[in-house]
Amino acid sequence: MEIVLTIIHILVCVFLILVVLLQSGRAADLAGAFGGGGSQTALGSRGAATLLSKATTVTAVLFMLTSLGLALLGSRRGGSVLESTTIPAATAPATPGAEAAPAPAEGAAPDQPAATPSPDQP
Repeated sequence: MEIVLTIIHILVCVFLILVVLLQSGRAADLAGAFGGGGSQTALGSRGAATLLSKATTVTAVLFMLTSLGLALLGSRRGGSVLESTTIPAATAPATPGAEAAPAPAEGAAPDQPAATPSPDQP
């Protein structure tokens, strides 16, 4: 269900972006660029709603509904993403001045010290 709603949400988002970009501004002509709106009303002239403005309204409502649906589905899951991750084992901090003991050579008994090669041997 969540995957289907996510796909619908993405499609609605793309359509909303296209519809908004296709619309022209209220005073998109040259006079509007210099402040000459041509209207004496406070909020501009209100003409009949065009097909693009109706499509914008419907798409915006669908966007809100799919966003709300995805938020509700996400909250039902509960918890946090960090709860599903594993925490690495904690290591003890190294003490200053302590050096690691050398590993025993192959074939040497664990209780005998490792044989060091003499300088004459290659």
